[in-house]
Order: sequence, then structure tokens, then C-alpha cells
Amino acid sequence: MAICRATTATRCQLAQLPPLALLLGFAGLLPPLGLLLIVLLVPGDHATIAAIVGHVYAALIFSFLGGIWWGIGINRGADAPEWIWLAAVMPMLLALIGVGPSLLGNAWLGPWLMALGGAIGASVLIDRRLIALGIVPGAWLTLRALLSVGLGGLTFLLGWAII
Repeated sequence: MAICRATTATRCQLAQLPPLALLLGFAGLLPPLGLLLIVLLVPGDHATIAAIVGHVYAALIFSFLGGIWWGIGINRGADAPEWIWLAAVMPMLLALIGVGPSLLGNAWLGPWLMALGGAIGASVLIDRRLIALGIVPGAWLTLRALLSVGLGGLTFLLGWAII
């Protein structure tokens, strides 16, 4: 095994991951960042539309995480922890429930985006458990934590900005 000469443990763990996964993962934070800037800098209907698009984007990414957990469970077969199935479907169910606030306008959309951002950030707890069980590698959590805290934080701020 090669010795990592990076200055931090985080950099060493990220260096274990495919470069394209890192590039695309971090590039995935650009749309919510752009949408947040629109909400902060462009008043009126544009801000509302940007917030709705931000909700759809965050909900899709959150659902994608559920799909990853489902795939991990399927890959483990009978050895998969029972809770993984519920964890895998919850993001999609929360995304579906969130359609209502998106249709009801700003009064509900802001708080819902804040809740969705919190749920995305908290989703790292599922991955921590998967690592503790030896199901996924430690580098997985490093990337997931950075991206989930990033997307969760941007989604939370997007909700806060339109209240």
C-alpha cells in the first residue's frame, strides 16, 4: 500500500477515490450555489423559481443517495442490515412529500428547503454506520460528508434566504 504524503488525512482519503468521482461530486455543488446567488441577488419571481429549482435538485440528489444505499443492500444480499431498506426509501419519500411545499409557494418552500437541507446533511449518519459495519470504505465517508454538508448547507441557506 502506498504511503500518502498529503498534508491532511482528508486529502489522503480523497486521493483513494477515482478523480472523476471527485470532479463530478464537487461540480454537483455548483448548481445549488448558483441558485442561492440568484435568490440573494435577483428579487421577485426569479428568486422563487430558483428556490423551486433548488428544491427539485436537492430532492433528486437525496433520492440518488437512497438509490446508492439500496444498491449497497442488494450487493450485500442476506448480509445487508435490515434498516438499510428503510434508509434507502426515505429520501425518495421525503422528496415526494416536498412537492407540496414547492407548489404552495414561499410560505412553505423556505421551511421545507431548510428541513430538506438538514436531512441531506444528516444522511452522513447512514454512511457512518455502513463504515462501522465494514460495508463501505472509509474514503466513502470523507467524500460523502463533504458533499452532503455542502449540499445540505446550501439547500438550508436557500430556504432561509426566501423566508
